[in-house]
Amino acid sequence: MEPKKWHGHARAAALVGCTALVVSLTGTAAHAHGRDLGRQVLGAHDGWAAEGAGTTGGAAADAAHVYTVTTWEEFRAALADGGSAPKIVKVKGTIDAVAQGCEAFEAEGYDFDQYLADYDPAVWGYDTPVSGTQEDLRAASAAHQDQAVKVAVPANTTIVGVGRDAAILGGSLQIKGVDNVIVRNLTIEAPIDCFPQWDPTDDNNTGAWNSEYDGVVVYGSTHVWVDHNTLTDGRYPDSTLPTYYGKVYQQHDGLLDIVRGADHVTVSWNSFRDHDKTMLIGNSDSAGATDAGKLKVTLHHNRFEGIVERAPRVRFGQVDSYNNHFVVTRDQPYGYVYGIGKESRLYATDNALSLARGVSVGKVLKKWSEAPLTAENNYVNGREVDLIAVHNAEIPAETLQSGAGWTPTLRTKVHSPKAIPWIVGLGAGAGKLR
Repeated sequence: MEPKKWHGHARAAALVGCTALVVSLTGTAAHAHGRDLGRQVLGAHDGWAAEGAGTTGGAAADAAHVYTVTTWEEFRAALADGGSAPKIVKVKGTIDAVAQGCEAFEAEGYDFDQYLADYDPAVWGYDTPVSGTQEDLRAASAAHQDQAVKVAVPANTTIVGVGRDAAILGGSLQIKGVDNVIVRNLTIEAPIDCFPQWDPTDDNNTGAWNSEYDGVVVYGSTHVWVDHNTLTDGRYPDSTLPTYYGKVYQQHDGLLDIVRGADHVTVSWNSFRDHDKTMLIGNSDSAGATDAGKLKVTLHHNRFEGIVERAPRVRFGQVDSYNNHFVVTRDQPYGYVYGIGKESRLYATDNALSLARGVSVGKVLKKWSEAPLTAENNYVNGREVDLIAVHNAEIPAETLQSGAGWTPTLRTKVHSPKAIPWIVGLGAGAGKLR
């Protein structure tokens, strides 16, 4: 099935109608202080981040704690200033965390050609993790990059892009162990890991290159709103990455991961593009001590295109996913959309999927563990499809159970999934706030 195409006057009418809907939604949902994006707060009932006192970020910041930054160094300094006092950090233009290049992080003596020679499977084999001088130097180089590209986001903070072209390249926003954070209107290019590690024992002892650094990490934090951003591999899609030892030299990890007891998060009106491991909600089956009863996340009005997997993959959490648009094109690698993991309770309704001809509808869902879910009123190429029934018919070895056991109450207006490709196409991503 090819995605449905509209033509002529019908398309023009649809655009006008959807534009009005988008203006209405994005223009009023979060306003509390006029049109200053830094002063806007999450609207009432707008997903799990609206629970309790809601999410206000740095809206209450005084003049001394409002910053406009144009470099990575200024960005880091602004976030560090003032502790957890309410602050607004406005990003103007493009800031690059790795502008100096990977060579700037290399430990003395590190030689990638020597690394490849030392750990060539023909020499090292596949039974033992790598060790020795070059691995130690790789690890030291990686530690230098880690210190340079990660930045801690404190509590009561709003980070917002100025205008339509604000971007962060190669940096990793670490929202860790804090409460009340907003990130809006930014293009975030996924960090490139300059020093991936070769693990010969990975992938059933065929080996794999493993990388670090997510674009945004929500780790043990609460009341976080991620809205109207574009998250992408940008200049470095996986198709450009080289191959060593017969495996892709993978330099990307996740775009947005929500892990380790994080709770009450709303992810809305974002564009996720051209990435493999897109979003983890819960990063380990063994993390029940921190994750059980938490990881409550809402995803709505997001657009996922060119995504291979994890949109999202869920463990433990009560995840509400509605009015999102998932686009799978003919020539992209594709694994699945929703990953059903340990003790998860996914509630996925009123979404739209545009799947190219030959893409399996049954693979929209992927079962990792026994966990019931609700998946109703979802449309594939303009027609309602029972995703669980189709999955179970196509992949009977991974039969899924219907019924998540809960019903979301923190939702804004739910739109017809037939209109979602237009509404989300017009309104999702950086530079789309009105």
